[in-house]
Amino acid sequence: MPTTTELLGDRRRVLVTGGAGFIGGAVVRRLLRETTALVFNLDKLGYASDVSGINAVLAELAAQGGDPAGAGEPRHQLMRVDLADAEATAEAVRRADPDVVLHLAAESHVDRSIEGPAAFLESNVIGTFSLLQALRHHWERLPVERQARFRLLHISTDEVFGSLGAEGRFNETTPYDPRSPYSASKAASDHLVRAWHHTYGLPVVLTNCSNNYGPWQFPEKLIPVVILKAAAGEPIPLYGDGANVRDWLYVEDHVDALLLAVGQGEVGRSYCVGGAGDHGTPSERTNRQVVEAICALLDARVGEGAPHSRLIKAVGDRPGHDRRYAIDSGRICQELGWRPRHSFEEGLATTVAWYLAQGDWCGQVRQRAAYDGSRMGLV
Repeated sequence: MPTTTELLGDRRRVLVTGGAGFIGGAVVRRLLRETTALVFNLDKLGYASDVSGINAVLAELAAQGGDPAGAGEPRHQLMRVDLADAEATAEAVRRADPDVVLHLAAESHVDRSIEGPAAFLESNVIGTFSLLQALRHHWERLPVERQARFRLLHISTDEVFGSLGAEGRFNETTPYDPRSPYSASKAASDHLVRAWHHTYGLPVVLTNCSNNYGPWQFPEKLIPVVILKAAAGEPIPLYGDGANVRDWLYVEDHVDALLLAVGQGEVGRSYCVGGAGDHGTPSERTNRQVVEAICALLDARVGEGAPHSRLIKAVGDRPGHDRRYAIDSGRICQELGWRPRHSFEEGLATTVAWYLAQGDWCGQVRQRAAYDGSRMGLV
């Protein structure tokens, strides 16, 4: 795979929306570590936002003597902006003056979308519209040479495709069939991005990814919830029969794919990104298998409280719970040369070890967000 610097080329100014979130933060940290680009981090700093990991990287760089490539501008500039505010978004784009944009900002928890769908429409639909309008005007005013290299990468989810049966995998030609307020709002944002490309010529690339996991994920998602509850000896909630299947993608492998897509992806094209690459099903797991794998890792690492699987407790299923997701990543593998570098077992072991060592951080972000670890989306 080309280096991050090679993939950016002459693109010196990078705007990341949602850069204080889980995947966005991983992108920002990679850009800071591996390039000399100026990174503009647009985030509304909601309940799940956190810049601890970014600050740690900035401290590492400062200890190494800093990076003179900023030429007077800080390498990382955090802009607290809600994309639904069109005026503030346009001003942020003017300030960033980007050569490339990675659009990751989104409300993303399905359970929360069931309980309060309005916030998802506001952020994911109206927010994407505001960003597209601001970027269109920005792009139209750029000099010809900068126009030619400008890219917007829109990051979406496999949930827009609906639910699979026991066979088959999603790919770039799968019809959209969203089943939750979250996935419907993400589907709408995908359609808007494509429309702005076809109508106005905005140079866009799209990706649809499977379930991400790894360090620095806010502890409301399945894997961190299970790790923290099992480590604390608390009941581990498991939806329904636990047989719902997900395709798991380690976050650093996802960042690899995003950088390839924005650097070498074909304008107007979409790429599906799943944890197995183009080799089939090794990253697919039922929710029960994921929970039991985490319990086994804790048994080996902690010992006390083993077997942790005794803590698993069936709870009522989520409304409209999609049965199976799986992605065919053949296009991005064959056209751009992407391959995941981590197996599910390797990524999960790293993630469990990280959360066990980060009790203070987990406590701080949960307290700041007033999140007590209980189930969301009880409608």
